[in-house]
Amino acid sequence: MGKTVRLGVIGLGSVSEKYVPHIRALNLEGNDCEVIIGCDVRPGKAERARGWGIPAFTTDHSEVINHPDVDAVVILTDMQSHGRITREALLAGKHVLVEKPMSMDLNDAAELVALAKVSKGHLVCAPHVTLSPTYQAMWRHIAAGDIGRPLSARGMYGWAGPDWDPFFYEPGGGPMYDLGVYNVTTLTGLIGPAKRVMAMTGIAIPERIVNNQKMTVRTDDNFQLLLDFGNQCFGVVTTGFTIQRYDVAGIEIYGSDGTINMLSDDWDPHGYKLWRNKDGFWQDHTDRNRWRWTDGIRDLIQAIHEGRKPVNSPEHAYHVLEIMAKSMESGRLGQALPILSTFTPPRFDAVGQRVAPHLDHAPEI
Repeated sequence: MGKTVRLGVIGLGSVSEKYVPHIRALNLEGNDCEVIIGCDVRPGKAERARGWGIPAFTTDHSEVINHPDVDAVVILTDMQSHGRITREALLAGKHVLVEKPMSMDLNDAAELVALAKVSKGHLVCAPHVTLSPTYQAMWRHIAAGDIGRPLSARGMYGWAGPDWDPFFYEPGGGPMYDLGVYNVTTLTGLIGPAKRVMAMTGIAIPERIVNNQKMTVRTDDNFQLLLDFGNQCFGVVTTGFTIQRYDVAGIEIYGSDGTINMLSDDWDPHGYKLWRNKDGFWQDHTDRNRWRWTDGIRDLIQAIHEGRKPVNSPEHAYHVLEIMAKSMESGRLGQALPILSTFTPPRFDAVGQRVAPHLDHAPEI
């Protein structure tokens, strides 16, 4: 497959516990990749790097970016630093995978998208939900017109909320950026770019116990998000650190001739169910193979080896970020807001498949 793709991982916290073993598994599967340097601002994480067999460690992320042998940088730091570190890595000509969101600022994110167009490196932004076999099978059914024209959709992902970091309850944090981002990415990928957004948001639980200390919540923790996809197609996303349990499909799309839903959450799908009016019964397509939500790293490594672009585009990530940012603004203003960005969703056509007209989107601008 060519030379080994050498990676530097910036941020060795809990998220790295999923990414680094995935990278090691990919190498064993023949993808020819390795982590050659790890970075964390906490010097004590050097022991974690050694335990994973990473030969070098630093507390300075610039050493990773400027390392002459690093081909790709994996950014798993706190959300506030994503944009700054991504910019540095792209300017250095490195391939970049950044966890969600790519930036906390829309203007900064727009500059990253523009920079990715001229950088020598690819930019891959989490979440990677479009890479799951379940998502792609659902896309093909919708593209083939199996449920007719999508008319409405629903996404849900939430839980009671983290108790280990106050960031989640401070400005810049919150469940929309941490959880709702998955549903917004999935729905816009399956249906297409949104035109408008309106949201009801609020702080439902004003005080939390985090790290055994009481804190005041300073950002919204409860969301109902309404998306207008145009052509009288609407979607709703329910997310929050206010949901103890739920027992419904994570994603459900209702068409003029049927319904398709995703079993479990879109970051951990277990297959899907399809109802077509002409059949009159549910088709159960349970998938017992576990798909890893870190799978964007596989696509990036394979894209480097194969000399192609990764499946997910920075334009899609920016579109999702605009929706999330404007959902916060809509909640404050109490009015619908236009979404100005657009993108072309990735296609997963089967051989000889005809794509329904509603999925022929204009190129991104």
